[in-house]
Amino acid sequence: MKIAIIYDSNTGNTKELALAIKDALKGYEVVYCDKPGDVIPKADIYFIGSWTDKGDTSNKIKAVLKDLHDQKIAYFATAGFNGDGYYKRLFLRAKINIPDDNEILGHFYCQGKMPMAVRERYEALIKANPDDQKLMVSISNFDEALSHPNHDDIDNVKKWALEMVE
Repeated sequence: MKIAIIYDSNTGNTKELALAIKDALKGYEVVYCDKPGDVIPKADIYFIGSWTDKGDTSNKIKAVLKDLHDQKIAYFATAGFNGDGYYKRLFLRAKINIPDDNEILGHFYCQGKMPMAVRERYEALIKANPDDQKLMVSISNFDEALSHPNHDDIDNVKKWALEMVE
């Protein structure tokens, strides 16, 4: 079974998941594990990964997904915020980019650290709006995300990857 892992990573989180998937699938023929190239490699299963860009899939991964037809796809992503309900909404947005003739094997999300510029933006907003509790929650979430993907996230993505190929 040939496997391609195609990902777009903004801060390294999604790349970390991609490499963990590759490691978990050592017994399979991984023909590609990198950012999108000029040509989509031939494979039996495609693991497609994205960072979350303002609640959506990155544009590079949207383009890859739209070019895949009659394939088996396992989708994975990282997001600054966490929560099963949030991840379900994110996947519904990602799924829009996957043509209906593909088979979606499953999806995996975990929290990932965000660029420091995001925290700086939150801090500036709090100075202007000191009573805004949503901003305080956002800063708390940012700080929590700094430790992700963590050991549990890596273990979970590896287990998930093996489930996708069984």
